[in-house]
Amino acid sequence: MSETSQRQLGDSDSPIEDALEHAFRRMVDEGTQRLHRGWREVLVTGFFGGTEIAVGVLAYLYVLHETQNPLLAGLAFSIGFLALLLGRSELFTEGFLVPVTTVVAKRASVAQLFKLWGGTLAANLVGGWVLMLLIMTAFPQLHEQTIESAGHYATAPLSAKTFALALLGGMVITLMTRMQHGTDSMLGKVAAAVAGAFMLAGLQMFHSILDSLLIFGALIAGDAPFGYSDWLWWFAYTLVGNILGGLGLVTLLRLLRTKDRLQQERRAVESD
Repeated sequence: MSETSQRQLGDSDSPIEDALEHAFRRMVDEGTQRLHRGWREVLVTGFFGGTEIAVGVLAYLYVLHETQNPLLAGLAFSIGFLALLLGRSELFTEGFLVPVTTVVAKRASVAQLFKLWGGTLAANLVGGWVLMLLIMTAFPQLHEQTIESAGHYATAPLSAKTFALALLGGMVITLMTRMQHGTDSMLGKVAAAVAGAFMLAGLQMFHSILDSLLIFGALIAGDAPFGYSDWLWWFAYTLVGNILGGLGLVTLLRLLRTKDRLQQERRAVESD
């Protein structure tokens, strides 16, 4: 079907379908606001993101401790994603689809994107470490389970399997973001958060922030057969895999799907 026909059939004159136009507009508007935050807002929002994910980690560990069922524990972890959704905080790996689309649309700069990524990543880790310290102090009965769960990640060597798990981790959370921006229904957004948590934590994919908090908990608990240097190596290749998975397997395809609309947006910015 030609672009002209699409314009005639839709309610708007957009070169993409009305549903995609609505999602595109929502993403660009939200991304513009997020990318124009100052350093204080970036760091505080990222810190809250780390603490809220740590609450999900607590739920994950407690259910896993009681049931030894990672799928049920993955569902329990969805508390963390729900807190992110409803609390409007920021997780580093949620910064792929929306901010990148905004930069490509010329509504923000590459420098602003790197500020958002760098500040959010650091604040997520700091906030998560602080709350894991409190969790390990408050729930000593979870120490053994935390060390066991963290060992699955911290001691994993770089291989085709582990890098694929990191790629899938980045893809799943970016897909979750895409689903949440594709609907106005809060029930739909909640369902996407639960589904993302089930896939990510329940299937033990590699996620640079979530799994780092597990590792931090184990290191704080003591007697872990690994150290911060092991975490740093695991974190480095997992971070690269998450970025490639989120950008290459979801964001890039979304940009190609809305190419005509992006070009229209860029022309509008240039003409302002």
